[in-house]
Amino acid sequence: MTEPAPVTLTPAREGIATLLLDRPQRRNALTRAMWGAIPGLLEQAAADPAVKVLLVRGAGGCFAAGADIAEFRTALADRAGAEAYAGDIARAMDGLADFPKPTLALIEGACVGGGMGLALACDLRFAAEDARLGITPARLGLLYPLGDTRRLVEAVGAATAKDLLFTGRLLGAAEARDLRLVDRVHPRAALEAAVLAYAAEITAASQWTVRQTKAMIRRILAGQRHDDAETLAMFLDTVEGADFQEGWHAFLDKRPPRFPFV
Repeated sequence: MTEPAPVTLTPAREGIATLLLDRPQRRNALTRAMWGAIPGLLEQAAADPAVKVLLVRGAGGCFAAGADIAEFRTALADRAGAEAYAGDIARAMDGLADFPKPTLALIEGACVGGGMGLALACDLRFAAEDARLGITPARLGLLYPLGDTRRLVEAVGAATAKDLLFTGRLLGAAEARDLRLVDRVHPRAALEAAVLAYAAEITAASQWTVRQTKAMIRRILAGQRHDDAETLAMFLDTVEGADFQEGWHAFLDKRPPRFPFV
């Protein structure tokens, strides 16, 4: 019997679930089995109405040291194998980037290479102040795939993306925040509480608004500049929706809203 991949989805607690990379003995270096397991776990979380926010983190005080280079000897042995291996990784990365609910990366320790790629596929990144981050294909003579490169450029801009990819240098959390590679930095002891508090703010908001907003921003990042029939319908559906009706009535009644959409 094949052993389960060391990546798990924890049940939602107060609307917050966790995708956990659980291979701490190897600093959560991502095996092919782990890449392959991620899309199914994301589908499970997307379908679960109890999940409003998904945290992505690593076990043992480390986010992920990247893809497991020990597998390269076989996974990248020929062109066909390399294409299949890259497809496994792309499905995991794209699945996280396209996940319909908010995703937050909780970054401790090393967040390098494929680990940084996973973090960039999340909506927001929160790092411990002693975290070390980097994107290191230049140290291996490898090329970062287009999807991962695009997400990096969207986060930090073209010039900074070139800097990080050309050099493969590692960054401290403060510099990573200054470059917009991460969004917020906290002391390690306070990081989890800060992320959970932020996630709770999202779970208290209208989930209809949150998810439609994420879909709208995805369109903008894909190049859409003007409303079309679909985006206009998104807006009108919201105006007619139960969450908006509850929201403005609650405002006039001076009470907290009880949004029905889950």
